[in-house]
This record gives sequence, structure tokens and C-alpha cells, in this order.
Amino acid sequence: MAEIDDVRYEVAVANRVLSEVGLATGVLASLGHASMRVPGEQEKFVVKGRGYEIDALALMQPKDMVTCDLEGNWIDGPPGSSQCFEIKMHSAIYKEHPEVDSIVHVHPRYTTMMSVLERTLVPMCNEGIHLVRTPLPVYPHSKLILTEEDGQSVASTIGDSQAALLRGHGAVTTGTSLEQSVMNMLQLEEQAKMNWYAYCAAGPDYKGIPEADIVEADAQPTLADLPHFAGGPRATGNAGPGGAWKYYTHLVSKDL
Repeated sequence: MAEIDDVRYEVAVANRVLSEVGLATGVLASLGHASMRVPGEQEKFVVKGRGYEIDALALMQPKDMVTCDLEGNWIDGPPGSSQCFEIKMHSAIYKEHPEVDSIVHVHPRYTTMMSVLERTLVPMCNEGIHLVRTPLPVYPHSKLILTEEDGQSVASTIGDSQAALLRGHGAVTTGTSLEQSVMNMLQLEEQAKMNWYAYCAAGPDYKGIPEADIVEADAQPTLADLPHFAGGPRATGNAGPGGAWKYYTHLVSKDL
């Protein structure tokens, strides 16, 4: 029981972070959900559900989280709760991609806008640069993901990518942890915002960061290879969660 309680806590925090960073605010306050597999039980995952007295990501508590199976069936949760409407997006991706341990779906404003404009996102900044290094897969529908067929279509669309655009309906990101799936979404929205700024400033033929620059950056030495970092936590890989993730999880967990 202690382990599933830990998962509920982590998933509640992740959903709160999505609101804190602006991905689920205003009219979008109740739209979106983060989920995570239950460690050691690959057939189950924990996700934000529906049916709360106040349904907003910013207010989610561990006790509000819902446990489901890979068919999207409700297994456990608070009285009166149900799965999120688009549970098949999560269950189908988990079923088709065993390497995925966490999923996020929200409706980021810039990402959604650029998908409707049918603009291919190109690298415009370092944050999330590898997410958009090649064109992102696009699910060519704006409808809710309600059926098994819909879910399987999204799971096939995302393929080996860690992100897919849903035309006019936000995006879905995956990861091996909640940190990775949430930060992938935040960085995707940053790239979309920068693309929008460039589109407005320079027109449809704006340029992104050249591939040669990305290759050059990838070829840089690791911190472990630099003598002035020798023995430090960054060099040994013991640095822990990224600064942005740790900061936002700290902010949103004060009352949990």
C-alpha cells in the first residue's frame, strides 16, 4: 500500500505542476492529465480522474488520483470518481509502448495554435531542442480520444517519439518518469512559443537553429571529461532531478 500511495502523491504533484507552469490555467484549468505506471505492476497506472467537487489540476490531492488498467477500466479511486474522459490515450500508449512509464496530455496554447496553422516546429532554443529536431508526428483530428480505436491511433502516431501533436487539441508527451514527461511538455510549449514569435517577426520562412549547430553541441565533452568538474555531482551523475522540476514540485507540494 505504501508504494501505491507514493505513486498517487507523485502523480498529484505532477498534475499540479502542469497548472503551476501555465499549461493548465484559465479556461484550461481542468483540462489535462498526467499519469504514471505502478512500479512492479506494469498492467496498472495512476492518473488524474474526473468527478471531483472542484475539478482543477492545481487542486489535485493524492487521494484524488484514480488507478486504471491497460484497458482503461477504473480499478480504484475516491468515491464518485471516474477515469478521465480520454483514458484510452493513456491505456493504449502504455499497452503499445512498454518502455513508457509516464504520460502527459494537456492543451498548451502555442502548441495547439501551431498545430492548427500546420506549421512544422523547428528548433528555436536549446530547451527541448531534440523534441523538434525532426518533424513531430501529428494526429490529424481534433476530437476527444474516447474509444480503443482512437487510443490505438494516437499510440501509433507517437511511435518512437516522446511527443505528438493533436491537431487543435494540444499534445501528448511520454517519458520514463513523471519529470521527463512533464518537462517534455513544458519544453515543447517553449519551442512552439518561440516558433510563433519567429513566425510573427519574420514571416512563414523563418529559420531555426541549424542542424550543424545541434551536431556541434552534441559533440561537446561531458562534464565528467572536464577537469574543473572532476569528482563533483554533475560529473558523477548524482545531481538528481533538474532544477526546474525540483523547483516546481517544491512549490506545489507545500500543502500536500
